[in-house]
Amino acid sequence: METRRLQFLLELSRLGSMRAVADVFETTTSTVSQQISVLAKETGVALLEPDGRRVRLTPAGRRLAEHAVTILGAVEAARVDLDPEAEPAGTVRVAGFGTGVRHAVLPVADLLAQRHPRVRVVISEHEPAEALAQLRTDDIDLALTYDYNLAPAAADPSLAVRPLWAEPWGLAVPRADANRLRGNGTLDVFAAFRDRDWIGNSRNGADETVVGTLASMAGFSPRFTHRADNLDLVQDLIAAGGGVGLLPESWETRPDVAVVALTGPDVRLRAFACTRRGRDAWPPLALVLGLLPGG
Repeated sequence: METRRLQFLLELSRLGSMRAVADVFETTTSTVSQQISVLAKETGVALLEPDGRRVRLTPAGRRLAEHAVTILGAVEAARVDLDPEAEPAGTVRVAGFGTGVRHAVLPVADLLAQRHPRVRVVISEHEPAEALAQLRTDDIDLALTYDYNLAPAAADPSLAVRPLWAEPWGLAVPRADANRLRGNGTLDVFAAFRDRDWIGNSRNGADETVVGTLASMAGFSPRFTHRADNLDLVQDLIAAGGGVGLLPESWETRPDVAVVALTGPDVRLRAFACTRRGRDAWPPLALVLGLLPGG
């Protein structure tokens, strides 16, 4: 069974169209169709069925796509296991969210330069959805992502996900308002700012999901006016009277901005290291994963 044909089938199960699969592999739709037809002959079952003017996987096709995740991961693991004792060497391509890169990846890059100069890290700043898209198309080796305990990310069985760390987030507000705040617990804090404008993330909807969930529990619907994914800009907007928004409790704020702790329910950002299954055995990538906080 040709592994590339399994790759075509697996991507078709994810993307839903021959054209999208062809674009990923930089080939033609006829090539994709022919390769999946050959795979159907090899397995002796129908893998596709008509769906209007398009096609979709049959139940047997979906089952084989699930097996393909394990098969392709095992093949990749076998390749990298041929020389496990060799000194790690190679370029590890990393995409991750900005604060996570600063906190975790840059220190690892410094350590590698000192201890393993043959391993190089190339970094791109991306929000989780962007990083995971690049990981699935093999444009990167490691995606550093995050979600919130109140807005968990959906699982992808084709990826290996390692929890790294978690940190509490609070509500950033003008310091004068924080000093006058009365009440206990997250819902009291949210209710105190129900009439304010709210600041969301311009590139990730998870922040707004968390705010919307807590605001609903506090009995109101938040009015999002500004959006930014740079945390320094978020606090600048707050200082300028642009509203309130989420920030890490540990964030070094301006003198006129304060981060109010949220407890009961709390808000925690959770960071993850994501790789394609089987790839984490590649020595340079395994080395980087082992050096990450919590890795």
